[in-house]
Amino acid sequence: MGDYGHQGDFGEQFVQSLAISANLDVVPRPWRDRRGVDWEFTYPSSDGVRKHPRILAQVKCWARSQAEPEDGADAWRYPLRIHNYNLLAGRDWYDPRFLFLVVVPDDQSEWVDVSPDGLLLRYAAYWACFHDDTPLEGRPKDSKFKVPVPKANLLTIPALHSLFGREFRAKLGES
Repeated sequence: MGDYGHQGDFGEQFVQSLAISANLDVVPRPWRDRRGVDWEFTYPSSDGVRKHPRILAQVKCWARSQAEPEDGADAWRYPLRIHNYNLLAGRDWYDPRFLFLVVVPDDQSEWVDVSPDGLLLRYAAYWACFHDDTPLEGRPKDSKFKVPVPKANLLTIPALHSLFGREFRAKLGES
């Protein structure tokens, strides 16, 4: 499976590839990671209100074997550190924040397939928004909280564009 950083790097590059395909401007995390942001994305257009709207994303990468048994569940249940969750939850943000969960095969040799027909990245990324949730204050920062990431929220190019919509900005206190 590679080390933790290896898996995380793959997940971040998976999302970056999708964002570039969606014609988004992509900025990596700042040198010091104090905001829980892996990528900043801007849309080189208008959302009808603002020019070049921006969203922020925290990316996690997870092997399918780490997932709880699906049993027809409609969401992945990802064990996110409380510290990371609190950097996504609530309405007290200027820009919409999302969790992007990249689900990959257990065997790292299956993450990509290269052929003359193209490059295939496996498996898929999903998104979740926690603006309507309350941060979990008073818990140890390194403890984990299982967050739902809906399987219906497949991160596609149209889905990525939709995250710039007014409904996500409207959920924030200062928009």
